[in-house]
Amino acid sequence: MQKAITYITGGESHGPAMTTLIKGLPAGFTLDIDQLNYQLWRRQQGYGRGGRMKIEQDRVAVLSGLRNSMTLASPLTLMVQNNDFRNWQEKMDPVNADTSQKVQVPRPGHADYPGIIKYGFDDIRNVMERASARETTARILPGAICRQFLEALDIRLYSHIIQLGSIRIRTKKIDETLLKTADTSDVRCIDTVAAKAMRNEIDAAKAKGDSLGGIFQVIVYGLPIGLGSYVHWDDKLSSAIAAEIMGIQAIKGIEFGIGFEGASLRGSQYHDAFKIENEKVQRTSNHAGGVEGGITNGEALIFNAVMKPIPTLTTALDSFNISNMEKVKAHKERTDSCALPAAAVVAENVTAGPILNALLARYGGDCWNDIKQRITTS
Repeated sequence: MQKAITYITGGESHGPAMTTLIKGLPAGFTLDIDQLNYQLWRRQQGYGRGGRMKIEQDRVAVLSGLRNSMTLASPLTLMVQNNDFRNWQEKMDPVNADTSQKVQVPRPGHADYPGIIKYGFDDIRNVMERASARETTARILPGAICRQFLEALDIRLYSHIIQLGSIRIRTKKIDETLLKTADTSDVRCIDTVAAKAMRNEIDAAKAKGDSLGGIFQVIVYGLPIGLGSYVHWDDKLSSAIAAEIMGIQAIKGIEFGIGFEGASLRGSQYHDAFKIENEKVQRTSNHAGGVEGGITNGEALIFNAVMKPIPTLTTALDSFNISNMEKVKAHKERTDSCALPAAAVVAENVTAGPILNALLARYGGDCWNDIKQRITTS
């Protein structure tokens, strides 16, 4: 998909700050900075988070691209300071760091080992600082900004946890009223019985020095028909969303609609039949998850994604020292027992970017008022 809006993030987990540079935002849109900080706060929540969340109180600083909170079409530069840098400055100073104490024992499941082989490092710290999910602090911001554009068009984004470890929700009928309750749950679960079991599951894993992953769901309401395209593979909205979601640390898979469950169904059972009610086109189901041929079809956009258990374990797995190849237990770093609720919030926000790009590709323009008028009158 041709992207009007692109971004790049910078920063290391224990470096001075996380930064984001966003290019291509339409001019004339008033951003709510408090809402950006709210999304940063949401990312930090969740049962099972570790000690880092007690140190960081993420707040965004705007360095360019706004005047009086209005987008100028020039690059938007954002920064979130890492409060923990004061504890790590000796080891992580960008210019004069002490690199004498090297991390040389890789963690299975992390980028540690393939990262040092690829880039030729003898210190895993050089890999783990950037591979850390702390990077999502910067990455959530472009999505949170694009989200504000979408919400101005009454496009609403939600996320919730459908499975954590072995615990899965029982709720079948999901609507917006129910989805709004996810923010009141520390495991982002709309099923109160399952939520209690999920907390117990996290406690049990933490007691054993272990970690948990699971499955979250993102649902988007209010999308018009026709976003994305079937013409080229990379114009498909589903392709663009999948790339964003698979770019989140520890995400191992994504499915739209009923996804892999559809493998056991026949076509007559899977596809969403048409019906006409009050001279309007309706569907009898939404197994496709709101996307057909890579194009939005007017139904709610729905996808699930699976997050693997966090690879940093306090009860470490077997590993080896890269300097002498001797067998040792894996390196231990401060970690979470479960970050699934946080990953769901990140996914919910980064989904906004491909959707806004698809809207701009269809309706075009540089000035937000002109774009909004074309969208609302189409």
